[in-house]
Amino acid sequence: MVFQSEYAAVPPVELPIHEAVLGRAAEFGETPALIDGVEGRSLSYAQLDAFHRKVAAGLADAGVRKGDVVALHSPNTILWPVAFYGATRAGATVTTVHPLYTPEEFAQQLRDADARWIITVSLLLPVAQAAAELAGGIREIIVCDEAEGHRSLLAMVGADLPQPSVGIDPAEDLAVLPYSSGTTGVPKGVMLTHRSVATNLAQLAPTMPMGPGDRILAVLPFFHAYGLTALLNAPLSHGATVVVLPKFDLEGFLTAVEKHRITSLYVVPPIALALAKHPVVERFDLSSVRYVLSAAAPLDGELAAACSARLGGVPVGQGYGMTELSPATHVTPVDRPIPHGSVGKLLSGTEMRIVSLDDPSVDLGPGEAGEVVIRGPQVMKGYLGRPDATAAMIDEEGWLHTGDVGRVDEDGWLYIVDRVKELIKYKGFQVAPAELEAVLIADPRIADAAVIGVYDADGNEYPKAYVVPAQGSALTAEDVKSYVAARVAPHKKIREVEFIDTVPRAATGKILRRELRK
Repeated sequence: MVFQSEYAAVPPVELPIHEAVLGRAAEFGETPALIDGVEGRSLSYAQLDAFHRKVAAGLADAGVRKGDVVALHSPNTILWPVAFYGATRAGATVTTVHPLYTPEEFAQQLRDADARWIITVSLLLPVAQAAAELAGGIREIIVCDEAEGHRSLLAMVGADLPQPSVGIDPAEDLAVLPYSSGTTGVPKGVMLTHRSVATNLAQLAPTMPMGPGDRILAVLPFFHAYGLTALLNAPLSHGATVVVLPKFDLEGFLTAVEKHRITSLYVVPPIALALAKHPVVERFDLSSVRYVLSAAAPLDGELAAACSARLGGVPVGQGYGMTELSPATHVTPVDRPIPHGSVGKLLSGTEMRIVSLDDPSVDLGPGEAGEVVIRGPQVMKGYLGRPDATAAMIDEEGWLHTGDVGRVDEDGWLYIVDRVKELIKYKGFQVAPAELEAVLIADPRIADAAVIGVYDADGNEYPKAYVVPAQGSALTAEDVKSYVAARVAPHKKIREVEFIDTVPRAATGKILRRELRK
């Protein structure tokens, strides 16, 4: 059977993302749009609107044209959205890059996305320069702040250049090109159009009410689809104030909540765990918080309840989706009790089926567990340059196969109970086993390797490697960890190693990860 949303359908939003988000900026005027949670600097809505237009003009003057791909490589700052919306207004597609990527990882994304421009910060300039040299084809590296010999966003904001007039087709033109591993494999460029991202905002509006007076703490990374939507696009489209932190540090996080009287927290399970259990939480006044939502990885129902109790009964909900879904399909509404462990109800205009794991043509009913498949206006356009991977993910009828195993109760609440896909979620970040296996096998001391996700005592998933040493090798677990750590971003590091005689494989050569999990 096809499960339908209880919310009225919203029409597709036929606007460029910068218009969908900042179209009411003049109405909000001098309301603070963005506040630097560390240094205290702020941008009003009027300034954000003016500055992103100036940046669009500056990028056009630098040679950026419609269809160019700009790589945005920066931690969270109040200039990140200025760069993002400025680039989309100039007609570019923004590929968002993890600021902790190694030059090799960064270069791989630059090549795959066919990026010609990099926007970074002076602190990360050496990494960006090394990546540009490895990738080739980069026309210019621009910095948000200042660096000798580089054009800067600050200079663009102070310049008086003609604004570009770019015709954008929201249904076809790409707004953002984040990278995701999907259900398996190496990271792939997810083609999200202006329409899919803007429409997803409209779909979220009934379940995530916010407006002037609301204060959102942005500690999750903007480069991640969850952070971009929940911490920038959604609050800025409704006049809320976003307090920006560059990274998560528990005391800094709690200080910002207390100081800025944060009203809504959007978190990942490790932050919910800290809120529920860490003793330092008791030292801070968190009474301004009215709602907590966790997403990007499953949140245990018991942990959600403990977090709620620690915050004085504040509702702690969940959201569900994936980068390929722009990114949201489910959210727990704020206006009713949340069933234990549910990830929410279908968003407006979204359809869902639960299909048999043995036969995907067989639909299951309430209470039966199967793969979650989704259809709606938020489904991605496809994977960049990978028609086969796209066809494996989205069938001919437009249903996207998520790789997650779930069940729906009689009232339409979804529960995620397992997953078919091989992807590991470390603190909400995607880690593709195949990517780590390629790194491991490149070590001549390793004959074969496999990687799976395992869980610690707090329910957090992390990568574990099963390694077959090469004959005569005196390899240690620390050798393996160090080798991988030198070649990948911190969230991808191998955190446990087990040596085995052989990696279990099917006749086709596919690693039998379920055998390793046993």
